[in-house]
Amino acid sequence: MRAHIVKIGNSQGIRIPKPLLDQTGIKDDVELEVDKTRIIIRPISNPRSGWDNAFKAMAQNYDDVLINGKDNISHSWDDEEWQW
Repeated sequence: MRAHIVKIGNSQGIRIPKPLLDQTGIKDDVELEVDKTRIIIRPISNPRSGWDNAFKAMAQNYDDVLINGKDNISHSWDDEEWQW
């Protein structure tokens, strides 16, 4: 499919047909990458998806308490895994 470069303010751009956006899952922001003479456009994945549920589970398990400097936070793997 061909597209025409159009002037957008001080920049230039292309119009991407809706069927292409639907097919690629692009809805909002995209990541642009240059590979030699190609421009690669990717949808941005949400790297924090699922965090809400994880934080809720932490709260239910009482794993969401703040650690102050007086708490002993060592774990058995501190002695077993680390070699000094």
